[in-house]
Amino acid sequence: MKKGTLITIAVIAVIVLSLFGWGKSTYNGFVSQQENVEKAWGQVESDYQRRADLIPNLVNTVKGYAKHESETLQAVIDARANATQVKIDASNLDEASIKKFQDAQGEIGSALSRLIAVSESYPDLKANQNFIELQSQLEGTENRINVSRKDFNEAAQAYNTAIRTFPGNILAGMFGFDKKPYFEAQAGADKAPTVNFD
Repeated sequence: MKKGTLITIAVIAVIVLSLFGWGKSTYNGFVSQQENVEKAWGQVESDYQRRADLIPNLVNTVKGYAKHESETLQAVIDARANATQVKIDASNLDEASIKKFQDAQGEIGSALSRLIAVSESYPDLKANQNFIELQSQLEGTENRINVSRKDFNEAAQAYNTAIRTFPGNILAGMFGFDKKPYFEAQAGADKAPTVNFD
């Protein structure tokens, strides 16, 4: 073979190996960022589950003091039941599934706000140590939820930026890396329920 042919083959080999290396690195980066989004979504669900797990204890505590508030108590129980039935596959997140999840969680938030408001009418309940502790745990959980939603949105933004930026967007399109939706808080969902001990 001629020296010019060997140089051409070597240059082509270097280009092919460079493209392969770039493709492998970019693809693996997309996979890693996609996993980060799914992990962040798992934390969102975990924090919402923690809130759902607190509800039966809170309802039972209120029930002992506010027996005739059965409608409010039932609304909380029903909202919890509805929300715990909404299951989202983190690998197939889309705007509709996140909205469905948010709507169910919003019902819990509204029901809990009504329950806390009812407690204001019962001084003995407000002074109950168990109720005070449950309110404190609920407030802490609401704060965790806010942090988890923020972390999820940051992971989704990093992933979406990576798959939409040139030239990575070409590879993302070839391998089916789709944009992830953001968690958009409903009006008032960015604030923990007001806890007033006056």
